Amino acid sequence: MDKELIEYMAKSLVDDPAQVRVSVVEEEQSTILELRVAPEDIGKVIGKHGRIAKAMRTVLQAAAAKNGKHSVLEILD
Repeated sequence: MDKELIEYMAKSLVDDPAQVRVSVVEEEQSTILELRVAPEDIGKVIGKHGRIAKAMRTVLQAAAAKNGKHSVLEILD
Protein backbone atom coordinates (compact mmCIF):
# COMPACT_ATOMS: atom_id res chain seq x y z
CA MET A 1 0.00 0.00 0.00
CA ASP A 2 2.79 2.45 0.86
CA LYS A 3 4.44 1.84 -2.51
CA GLU A 4 1.24 2.71 -4.37
CA LEU A 5 0.78 5.84 -2.26
CA ILE A 6 4.25 7.16 -3.09
CA GLU A 7 3.84 6.26 -6.79
CA TYR A 8 0.53 8.13 -6.93
CA MET A 9 1.94 11.26 -5.27
CA ALA A 10 5.09 11.28 -7.41
CA LYS A 11 3.23 10.70 -10.69
CA SER A 12 0.93 13.62 -9.82
CA LEU A 13 3.92 15.94 -9.42
CA VAL A 14 6.19 15.13 -12.37
CA ASP A 15 6.02 15.91 -16.10
CA ASP A 16 6.97 12.34 -17.11
CA PRO A 17 4.98 9.87 -14.95
CA ALA A 18 6.27 6.90 -16.97
CA GLN A 19 9.73 7.42 -15.45
CA VAL A 20 8.52 7.11 -11.83
CA ARG A 21 9.89 3.97 -10.16
CA VAL A 22 9.44 2.93 -6.54
CA SER A 23 11.34 -0.04 -5.15
CA VAL A 24 10.84 -1.53 -1.71
CA VAL A 25 13.68 -2.69 0.54
CA GLU A 26 12.54 -4.63 3.60
CA GLU A 27 14.73 -4.44 6.69
CA GLU A 28 14.31 -5.76 10.23
CA GLN A 29 12.90 -2.61 11.78
CA SER A 30 11.58 -0.69 8.79
CA THR A 31 10.67 -0.59 5.13
CA ILE A 32 12.64 1.68 2.81
CA LEU A 33 10.93 2.99 -0.31
CA GLU A 34 13.37 4.20 -2.97
CA LEU A 35 11.85 6.73 -5.37
CA ARG A 36 13.42 7.36 -8.78
CA VAL A 37 12.15 9.93 -11.27
CA ALA A 38 13.47 11.45 -14.50
CA PRO A 39 16.44 13.79 -13.91
CA GLU A 40 14.46 16.83 -15.06
CA ASP A 41 11.69 16.03 -12.53
CA ILE A 42 13.84 15.61 -9.41
CA GLY A 43 13.32 19.25 -8.40
CA LYS A 44 9.57 18.89 -8.61
CA VAL A 45 9.61 15.93 -6.24
CA ILE A 46 11.94 17.61 -3.75
CA GLY A 47 10.41 21.10 -3.91
CA LYS A 48 11.74 24.38 -2.58
CA HIS A 49 13.84 23.76 0.52
CA GLY A 50 12.67 20.13 0.47
CA ARG A 51 9.09 20.96 1.42
CA ILE A 52 7.41 18.53 -0.98
CA ALA A 53 9.77 15.69 -0.03
CA LYS A 54 9.11 16.38 3.65
CA ALA A 55 5.35 16.38 3.06
CA MET A 56 5.57 13.06 1.17
CA ARG A 57 7.59 11.56 4.05
CA THR A 58 5.04 12.81 6.59
CA VAL A 59 2.13 11.25 4.69
CA LEU A 60 4.09 8.01 4.32
CA GLN A 61 4.90 7.86 8.03
CA ALA A 62 1.24 8.46 8.93
CA ALA A 63 0.07 5.71 6.57
CA ALA A 64 2.71 3.30 7.85
CA ALA A 65 1.92 4.06 11.50
CA LYS A 66 -1.73 3.28 10.82
CA ASN A 67 -0.58 -0.22 9.82
CA GLY A 68 1.84 -0.50 12.74
CA LYS A 69 4.95 -0.22 10.58
CA HIS A 70 7.86 2.18 10.07
CA SER A 71 8.58 3.35 6.53
CA VAL A 72 11.28 5.62 5.16
CA LEU A 73 11.30 7.44 1.80
CA GLU A 74 14.57 7.91 -0.07
CA ILE A 75 14.63 10.00 -3.23
CA LEU A 76 17.39 8.76 -5.53
CA ASP A 77 18.83 10.42 -8.59
